[in-house]
Amino acid sequence: MTERKPPGVSFESFVDKQIREASERGEFRSLPGFGKPLPDDSAPYDELWWIKGKMHSEGASVLPPSLALRKEAEDAEEAVAAAVSERQVRRILGEINTKIAEALARPLAGPPLNRTLFDVEATVARWKAERSHP
Repeated sequence: MTERKPPGVSFESFVDKQIREASERGEFRSLPGFGKPLPDDSAPYDELWWIKGKMHSEGASVLPPSLALRKEAEDAEEAVAAAVSERQVRRILGEINTKIAEALARPLAGPPLNRTLFDVEATVARWKAERSHP
């Protein structure tokens, strides 16, 4: 609990004393970010820094839905390349194809999607071919 500043003691020295005593008791060790470097302060000031930080921490996207789906389709292509089984490839393609089909049936907000459904059989055949050639 914060004490009241005693009369006759300067405000600065009173605050410094409280900080020093709290530090000695180890009260700052449990704070988030303890022991981590401070963020780069050479970047220009951004008034919305806290909103962007909150969105990043919660995984929120600022992209329009159509661009977010395009990005998700690109991520699916990368996931297919890294997949270890045909079953995994088919699952990845099935999930993204479902989302693309929904977007084609009811267009999303934002720029055009410019995507079609993945050809699952052709993609699986290409995936197998890449695995068979060392």
